[in-house]
Amino acid sequence: MQNPEKSWFGEKQVSPDEKTENVIEVFDSVADRYDLMNDLMSGGMHRLWKDKFIRMIRPRSHINARAMDYLDVAGGTGDIAFRIRKKIGSGANIALCDLNDNMLSVGRNRAIDKGWINDFSWITGNAEKLPLPDESVDIYTIAFGLRNVTHIDTALAEAYRVLRKGGKFFCLEFSHVQPTLLAKAYDMYSYNVIPFIGDKVTNDRDSYQYLVESIRKFPTQENLAQRMRDANFNSVKYNNMSAGIVAVHQGKKM
Repeated sequence: MQNPEKSWFGEKQVSPDEKTENVIEVFDSVADRYDLMNDLMSGGMHRLWKDKFIRMIRPRSHINARAMDYLDVAGGTGDIAFRIRKKIGSGANIALCDLNDNMLSVGRNRAIDKGWINDFSWITGNAEKLPLPDESVDIYTIAFGLRNVTHIDTALAEAYRVLRKGGKFFCLEFSHVQPTLLAKAYDMYSYNVIPFIGDKVTNDRDSYQYLVESIRKFPTQENLAQRMRDANFNSVKYNNMSAGIVAVHQGKKM
Protein backbone atom coordinates (compact mmCIF):
# COMPACT_ATOMS: atom_id res chain seq x y z
CA MET A 1 0.00 0.00 0.00
CA GLN A 2 1.31 3.43 -0.90
CA ASN A 3 1.81 6.09 1.76
CA PRO A 4 -0.33 9.24 2.16
CA GLU A 5 1.98 11.61 0.25
CA LYS A 6 0.81 10.07 -3.03
CA SER A 7 -2.26 12.29 -3.00
CA TRP A 8 -0.67 15.58 -1.94
CA PHE A 9 0.59 18.35 -4.18
CA GLY A 10 1.91 20.67 -1.52
CA GLU A 11 -1.07 21.33 0.73
CA LYS A 12 -3.60 20.30 -1.91
CA GLN A 13 -5.03 16.80 -2.11
CA VAL A 14 -4.92 15.53 -5.69
CA SER A 15 -4.93 12.27 -7.59
CA PRO A 16 -1.57 10.60 -8.36
CA ASP A 17 -1.83 11.50 -12.06
CA GLU A 18 -2.61 15.11 -11.20
CA LYS A 19 0.44 15.32 -8.95
CA THR A 20 2.76 14.08 -11.70
CA GLU A 21 1.26 16.53 -14.21
CA ASN A 22 1.48 19.40 -11.74
CA VAL A 23 5.12 18.67 -10.96
CA ILE A 24 5.94 18.72 -14.68
CA GLU A 25 4.19 22.11 -14.96
CA VAL A 26 6.09 23.51 -11.97
CA PHE A 27 9.48 22.65 -13.43
CA ASP A 28 8.45 23.74 -16.92
CA SER A 29 7.80 27.11 -15.36
CA VAL A 30 11.00 27.44 -13.31
CA ALA A 31 13.56 25.58 -15.46
CA ASP A 32 15.32 28.63 -16.93
CA ARG A 33 15.89 30.23 -13.53
CA TYR A 34 16.02 27.12 -11.37
CA ASP A 35 19.70 27.47 -10.47
CA LEU A 36 19.43 31.20 -9.78
CA MET A 37 16.48 30.58 -7.48
CA ASN A 38 18.43 27.88 -5.63
CA ASP A 39 21.13 30.46 -4.88
CA LEU A 40 18.62 33.08 -3.74
CA MET A 41 16.49 30.73 -1.63
CA SER A 42 19.40 29.09 0.18
CA GLY A 43 21.83 31.99 0.28
CA GLY A 44 24.19 29.82 -1.76
CA MET A 45 24.10 27.02 0.83
CA HIS A 46 22.82 24.50 -1.73
CA ARG A 47 26.28 24.55 -3.31
CA LEU A 48 27.92 23.57 -0.03
CA TRP A 49 25.31 20.86 0.58
CA LYS A 50 25.90 19.41 -2.88
CA ASP A 51 29.67 19.54 -2.49
CA LYS A 52 29.43 17.62 0.79
CA PHE A 53 27.01 15.18 -0.87
CA ILE A 54 29.65 14.40 -3.49
CA ARG A 55 32.31 13.89 -0.82
CA MET A 56 30.02 11.36 0.86
CA ILE A 57 29.55 9.51 -2.43
CA ARG A 58 33.34 9.36 -3.02
CA PRO A 59 32.99 8.95 -6.78
CA ARG A 60 35.55 7.09 -8.82
CA SER A 61 35.74 6.28 -12.50
CA HIS A 62 36.37 2.52 -12.42
CA ILE A 63 35.65 -0.52 -10.30
CA ASN A 64 37.44 -3.83 -10.89
CA ALA A 65 38.83 -2.44 -14.17
CA ARG A 66 35.30 -1.66 -15.35
CA ALA A 67 33.93 1.82 -15.96
CA MET A 68 31.42 2.70 -13.24
CA ASP A 69 27.84 3.56 -14.12
CA TYR A 70 26.25 6.54 -12.39
CA LEU A 71 22.57 7.49 -12.55
CA ASP A 72 21.42 10.89 -11.34
CA VAL A 73 17.62 10.97 -11.11
CA ALA A 74 15.69 14.26 -11.15
CA GLY A 75 19.03 15.81 -12.08
CA GLY A 76 18.06 17.66 -15.24
CA THR A 77 20.15 20.83 -14.78
CA GLY A 78 23.25 18.79 -14.06
CA ASP A 79 24.38 20.04 -10.66
CA ILE A 80 25.17 16.59 -9.24
CA ALA A 81 26.27 14.89 -12.45
CA PHE A 82 28.64 17.74 -13.29
CA ARG A 83 30.22 17.56 -9.84
CA ILE A 84 30.77 13.83 -10.30
CA ARG A 85 32.32 14.41 -13.73
CA LYS A 86 34.60 17.12 -12.37
CA LYS A 87 35.69 14.89 -9.50
CA ILE A 88 36.57 11.78 -11.50
CA GLY A 89 37.35 13.12 -14.96
CA SER A 90 36.43 10.99 -17.94
CA GLY A 91 36.01 7.24 -17.96
CA ALA A 92 32.79 6.62 -16.06
CA ASN A 93 29.33 6.44 -17.59
CA ILE A 94 27.08 9.19 -16.20
CA ALA A 95 23.39 9.33 -17.04
CA LEU A 96 20.91 12.02 -16.04
CA CYS A 97 17.23 11.09 -15.86
CA ASP A 98 14.50 13.67 -15.41
CA LEU A 99 10.75 13.77 -15.87
CA ASN A 100 10.97 17.21 -17.42
CA ASP A 101 12.43 17.87 -20.89
CA ASN A 102 12.92 21.58 -20.17
CA MET A 103 15.14 20.79 -17.19
CA LEU A 104 17.18 18.37 -19.31
CA SER A 105 17.52 21.04 -22.00
CA VAL A 106 18.97 23.44 -19.44
CA GLY A 107 21.40 20.74 -18.35
CA ARG A 108 22.50 19.93 -21.90
CA ASN A 109 23.18 23.60 -22.62
CA ARG A 110 25.20 23.92 -19.43
CA ALA A 111 27.24 20.83 -20.34
CA ILE A 112 27.98 22.25 -23.79
CA ASP A 113 29.09 25.52 -22.21
CA LYS A 114 31.60 23.50 -20.16
CA GLY A 115 32.88 21.72 -23.26
CA TRP A 116 31.31 18.41 -22.23
CA ILE A 117 29.70 17.41 -25.51
CA ASN A 118 29.46 13.62 -25.19
CA ASP A 119 30.13 13.09 -21.49
CA PHE A 120 26.59 12.32 -20.37
CA SER A 121 23.50 10.36 -21.35
CA TRP A 122 20.25 12.33 -21.12
CA ILE A 123 17.12 10.34 -20.35
CA THR A 124 13.54 11.53 -20.08
CA GLY A 125 11.93 9.25 -17.54
CA ASN A 126 9.97 8.84 -14.34
CA ALA A 127 11.72 7.81 -11.11
CA GLU A 128 8.84 5.38 -10.57
CA LYS A 129 9.49 3.54 -13.83
CA LEU A 130 13.08 4.01 -14.91
CA PRO A 131 13.84 3.13 -18.55
CA LEU A 132 16.89 1.11 -17.53
CA PRO A 133 17.65 -2.63 -17.22
CA ASP A 134 17.86 -4.47 -13.91
CA GLU A 135 21.20 -4.22 -12.11
CA SER A 136 22.75 -1.75 -14.55
CA VAL A 137 23.88 1.04 -12.19
CA ASP A 138 26.64 1.26 -9.58
CA ILE A 139 25.63 4.56 -7.97
CA TYR A 140 22.13 6.06 -7.87
CA THR A 141 21.79 9.68 -6.79
CA ILE A 142 18.77 11.90 -6.38
CA ALA A 143 19.08 15.46 -5.05
CA PHE A 144 16.08 17.58 -4.14
CA GLY A 145 13.87 15.38 -6.28
CA LEU A 146 12.43 12.58 -4.16
CA ARG A 147 9.85 14.83 -2.50
CA ASN A 148 8.38 15.57 -5.95
CA VAL A 149 7.83 11.88 -6.70
CA THR A 150 4.21 10.78 -6.47
CA HIS A 151 4.91 7.33 -4.99
CA ILE A 152 8.13 7.43 -3.00
CA ASP A 153 8.07 3.71 -2.18
CA THR A 154 7.80 2.84 -5.87
CA ALA A 155 10.78 5.08 -6.64
CA LEU A 156 12.82 3.40 -3.90
CA ALA A 157 11.94 -0.01 -5.31
CA GLU A 158 13.03 1.17 -8.76
CA ALA A 159 16.31 2.46 -7.38
CA TYR A 160 16.90 -0.94 -5.81
CA ARG A 161 16.00 -2.71 -9.07
CA VAL A 162 18.46 -0.83 -11.28
CA LEU A 163 21.36 -1.00 -8.82
CA ARG A 164 23.88 -3.80 -9.12
CA LYS A 165 24.71 -5.89 -6.08
CA GLY A 166 27.02 -3.77 -3.99
CA GLY A 167 25.58 -0.63 -5.59
CA LYS A 168 24.75 2.39 -3.47
CA PHE A 169 21.79 4.75 -3.21
CA PHE A 170 22.27 8.38 -2.16
CA CYS A 171 19.49 10.90 -1.59
CA LEU A 172 19.98 14.59 -0.73
CA GLU A 173 16.71 16.22 0.23
CA PHE A 174 15.15 18.96 2.30
CA SER A 175 14.12 17.43 5.58
CA HIS A 176 12.89 18.33 9.06
CA VAL A 177 14.74 20.82 11.26
CA GLN A 178 15.47 19.45 14.72
CA PRO A 179 15.63 22.35 17.25
CA THR A 180 12.09 23.67 17.78
CA LEU A 181 12.98 27.37 17.79
CA LEU A 182 15.03 27.04 14.62
CA ALA A 183 12.23 25.05 13.00
CA LYS A 184 9.76 27.87 13.69
CA ALA A 185 12.12 30.48 12.28
CA TYR A 186 12.76 28.32 9.23
CA ASP A 187 9.02 27.91 8.67
CA MET A 188 8.50 31.67 8.80
CA TYR A 189 11.28 32.21 6.27
CA SER A 190 10.09 29.43 3.98
CA TYR A 191 6.43 30.40 3.84
CA ASN A 192 6.98 34.13 3.59
CA VAL A 193 10.27 34.79 1.84
CA ILE A 194 10.68 31.98 -0.70
CA PRO A 195 7.32 32.47 -2.50
CA PHE A 196 8.00 36.23 -2.50
CA ILE A 197 11.40 35.72 -4.17
CA GLY A 198 9.80 33.32 -6.66
CA ASP A 199 7.21 35.95 -7.54
CA LYS A 200 9.81 38.69 -8.08
CA VAL A 201 12.43 36.63 -9.93
CA THR A 202 10.34 34.20 -11.99
CA ASN A 203 6.89 35.83 -11.83
CA ASP A 204 5.67 32.51 -10.46
CA ARG A 205 4.73 32.58 -6.80
CA ASP A 206 2.58 29.43 -6.97
CA SER A 207 5.43 27.12 -8.02
CA TYR A 208 7.59 28.20 -5.12
CA GLN A 209 4.67 28.02 -2.72
CA TYR A 210 4.36 24.39 -3.79
CA LEU A 211 8.08 23.77 -3.28
CA VAL A 212 7.85 25.05 0.29
CA GLU A 213 4.74 23.00 1.03
CA SER A 214 6.29 19.87 -0.48
CA ILE A 215 9.12 20.05 2.06
CA ARG A 216 6.63 19.97 4.93
CA LYS A 217 4.88 16.92 3.46
CA PHE A 218 8.11 14.97 2.99
CA PRO A 219 8.78 12.06 5.39
CA THR A 220 10.91 12.59 8.46
CA GLN A 221 14.50 11.42 8.43
CA GLU A 222 13.76 8.22 10.33
CA ASN A 223 10.58 7.50 8.37
CA LEU A 224 12.44 7.66 5.07
CA ALA A 225 15.24 5.50 6.46
CA GLN A 226 12.69 2.84 7.46
CA ARG A 227 11.07 2.95 4.04
CA MET A 228 14.49 2.37 2.49
CA ARG A 229 14.87 -0.70 4.71
CA ASP A 230 11.42 -1.84 3.63
CA ALA A 231 12.65 -1.56 0.02
CA ASN A 232 15.42 -4.06 0.96
CA PHE A 233 18.30 -1.60 1.26
CA ASN A 234 21.01 -2.51 3.75
CA SER A 235 23.40 -0.35 5.78
CA VAL A 236 20.80 2.43 5.76
CA LYS A 237 21.79 5.65 7.50
CA TYR A 238 21.24 9.38 7.28
CA ASN A 239 23.23 12.50 8.07
CA ASN A 240 21.68 15.88 8.79
CA MET A 241 23.15 19.08 7.43
CA SER A 242 22.37 22.55 8.74
CA ALA A 243 20.42 21.18 11.71
CA GLY A 244 18.21 19.04 9.49
CA ILE A 245 17.26 21.62 6.87
CA VAL A 246 18.59 18.96 4.51
CA ALA A 247 19.59 15.34 5.05
CA VAL A 248 21.53 12.74 3.12
CA HIS A 249 20.16 9.20 3.17
CA GLN A 250 22.20 6.32 1.87
CA GLY A 251 21.80 2.59 1.52
CA LYS A 252 23.39 -0.39 -0.20
CA LYS A 253 22.09 -3.27 -2.28
CA MET A 254 23.58 -6.52 -0.98
